[in-house]
Amino acid sequence: MLTIGQLAAHAGVTVRAVRHYHAKGLLPEPRRDASGYRRYGAQAVVDLIKIRTLADAGVPLARVKELLRADGEQFAEAVAEIDKRLRAEIRARQRHREQISRLAAGDSLALPPEAVAYLDRMRELGMPERVIGGERDAWILVAAHSPEQMPKWMALKREEIEDPEVVELYQRLDEAIDWDPDDPRLPGLADRLAALNATAEHWEEIAPGDAMAGELVELLDSFFVDAVPVARRLMQLMEERGWSGWTQLERVPTDARG
Repeated sequence: MLTIGQLAAHAGVTVRAVRHYHAKGLLPEPRRDASGYRRYGAQAVVDLIKIRTLADAGVPLARVKELLRADGEQFAEAVAEIDKRLRAEIRARQRHREQISRLAAGDSLALPPEAVAYLDRMRELGMPERVIGGERDAWILVAAHSPEQMPKWMALKREEIEDPEVVELYQRLDEAIDWDPDDPRLPGLADRLAALNATAEHWEEIAPGDAMAGELVELLDSFFVDAVPVARRLMQLMEERGWSGWTQLERVPTDARG
């Protein structure tokens, strides 16, 4: 016969747990012997191991009590049901692990491989990390809205950043993030941006059906305005130079200019 401490040790639980299961009515509490101790037999060890196993599997104690009273067939069915639930939880946790892994990977969070490659190329070209971070967040929005268009757009962006003048302009834009809206250097930056945009031809390869949706363009423009203090002033200067918008710069008709 076993003491409560020996019973707990055999079943791999604490004495406190045994007493808790007594209080919940899960494990019968034997009478005390002549010495005043409670003694347990082998069946108590078996029952306690069942209780511990079910509880460790996340089965509520009320359900544990029900299962212990079930016959062999009912118990087997219940265990099969619990196993099915645990398998589903394992799959869910595995998905969570994969999400955490993507989070640890940085740029690959919520971005397709072609976008990650584009950001990596920006780093190789020495572009400022702050600008790369802004690009990453913007392309996360785009990928969520129009994932099927990402390969084409990323191919065009990869082509665009191979131009040294574009790289230098990105560096200048990074500096401009810290400028005041009335900084005298902004008109010169707008001049360079307008001139570069006027000579860009590769974006003409985008078919009308492949262009960004209007609501997405508005969202990205607002993202730029919220993130960069000089954004509104720069967009105003660009409009004075014949270009409207930001994400999707378009020529302003001559008769529409102020």
